[in-house]
Amino acid sequence: MKKLTRRRISAKKGSHPASVRRAGVKHRKSQSSKTSVTIDNENKLSFNHAMIYVKDVERGVVFYRDLLGFKLIEDFQYEKKSVYARLRAPGGDGTIALHQVGPENSVLSDGVRLYFEVRALDDFCCNLQKKGFHMTQPPRMMPWGWRHAYLNDPDGHEISLYWAGENRMKKTMLKAQRAARV
Repeated sequence: MKKLTRRRISAKKGSHPASVRRAGVKHRKSQSSKTSVTIDNENKLSFNHAMIYVKDVERGVVFYRDLLGFKLIEDFQYEKKSVYARLRAPGGDGTIALHQVGPENSVLSDGVRLYFEVRALDDFCCNLQKKGFHMTQPPRMMPWGWRHAYLNDPDGHEISLYWAGENRMKKTMLKAQRAARV
């Protein structure tokens, strides 16, 4: 019989991510000392994670963990090979999941781009390049006032590394100005 294993990498008993706490989920100890969960805001949608389909989960983990600094928090294995992994962003509570696809399946994702914000964008990109990683566009100022760099993960998923800084609302304000002129 084939064995499926699941490892929680960083889960501590009684710990709950801030994203879950903010989503209106309360955790209480029951009499049997197990954690029970109640939802306060049942009608409010909260974002959980982005699923990224990949040809090789281990290769994806190396990219997101070792190059971008994500922390591996879950790893599901099938026959001692990673088939699913969940990683937490280094600067927040956001998570991504890498999910293995079969050899006959495509991982193309036209129309989807992952955005990660980093204040020291130029230094971050310079460090990636020192590790031999190719940027499809090095950091540059965009017309809406944000500084962006673009790259692709090992499966070709497009990624934008950016810093909005003081111009964070500029893109939204430009759209509002154009709409007001009409």
